[in-house]
This record gives sequence, C-alpha cells and structure tokens, in this order.
Amino acid sequence: MSNINPAYFTAFENIAMSRTESGVLTVRFHTGDGPATFTGRLHTDFPRALHEIGEDRDNKVLILTGTGDRFMTDIDGASLGDITKPAQWDRTLGEGRRVMQRLADLEMPIIAAVNGPASVHSEYALLADIVVAADTTVFSDFPHLTFGIVPGDGIHIVWEEALGLNRARYLTLTQGSFTAEEAERWGAVAEVHPLDKVLSRAEELAENLAAKPQLLTRYLAVTLRQRVSRRMAEGLQVGMALEGLTAADLAYQS
Repeated sequence: MSNINPAYFTAFENIAMSRTESGVLTVRFHTGDGPATFTGRLHTDFPRALHEIGEDRDNKVLILTGTGDRFMTDIDGASLGDITKPAQWDRTLGEGRRVMQRLADLEMPIIAAVNGPASVHSEYALLADIVVAADTTVFSDFPHLTFGIVPGDGIHIVWEEALGLNRARYLTLTQGSFTAEEAERWGAVAEVHPLDKVLSRAEELAENLAAKPQLLTRYLAVTLRQRVSRRMAEGLQVGMALEGLTAADLAYQS
C-alpha cells in the first residue's frame, strides 16, 4: 500500500478521509470540521467520493461516521436548488440514485459508527453491513414529510430492509423515530455503546476484517448485499420520480 494519500482524500469539502496502513478507510461527514449539515454540495460530492473509494484497491474496509455528537441532523434545503423544477430534480435524481447504488455495490465491508442522532439520511448508516451506534442515537427522517415530499431516495428501501415492512411503513407514515436500543432489538443495529466508545469499536471490527484476504472481504460484501443492491436497482428510479412529482406539486400549493 502506498504511504501517499490519494488526491481524492482532500477533494470534497464536507467529507474527511483517513486510512490506516492495513486499509481501513474512515469517511467522516462534517461542516467546518463540526457536525455535518447536509447540503447540495454534499449531495453532489458523496456519490463522486464513493466512486473514487470503490476504484481504489488500497481501501479494504470502509467506516462511515459523522462528527461530534451527531451523525447528521441538519439540512440546508435551499442549497439543494429549486426542486420543483424538472431540470433540477433530474440532477437530484441522478445523484441520489448513484449514491445509494454505489453504497450497495461497494466491494468492501462497510461499518457505520453512528455517533448520535441521525435524522437526515439515516439510510447511509443503516445500509452498512455492521452498524455500531452510540446510546444517544435516535434515528428518524426529518426532511421528507417536513418538506412535503415522498421519501423515495432509498430510505424507503433501507428502512424496510433493516426494520421490517410494517414497522418501516408505520414509522414513515407517522414520521416516527426509534432509538439505538430499539434498533438493536429489531436487528437493525449490531451493537450499542457509549458515544466515546463507538468509533474505537468500529475501528476494532474494521481492523479484524482488513486482516483477512482482500478477495474474501470483497466478495463477502458483494454476496451479503445482493438483495439490497437489486432492490436499489429496482426501486430507486420510481421512488425518486414520485418524490420529484410531490416536489413539483409544492409550487402549486397555496
């Protein structure tokens, strides 16, 4: 493995990357090195970052985490552009489809270190092969129903896979939330720890995986995510199209 970090490590404003000698890559969402606010820039950059990560064979295991005491809870809706316009939604749809499909198809194990509340894009974390969450974590979906649009960007698929069909439908329709402890009981989270132990536990798990032959871990990831990859391929275009239709309707509501 090269000792020189590739250029893409520092190419994305709100994505910090670091890698151990063994090939464990940590991707950390942030805004100004503080807790991340989801923006149009991050929406554009994350699928590009995943492409670079997937093409780099020096990456053996991915840890996905946030900054500070939360995974992601804030969103800058205005920065996403005028989503009532078809041309803007076409771009949003393309980026949203690519980020979820690339996560599902990433040829390495993914471990989520969920460092507190995740009310924006919790699907990024819950899609991981192993989810380690802080005991302060609460999962929810703040933006979609708050903005008045269908949650069709992959969260509908991930929640159903992680939580079960009826529970996912109930929580979506009621804009409900669930704690890390509940998620652990339901099988959506593997381990719950105090906040200050979450990342170190994720690193321990990642290093154990990175010590295995890379072909084994690559094809374990492919094998274990076949179902979710297929569901993304089948459901994202329709889900985001319907989300875009409800977004367009916002312009006509009094």
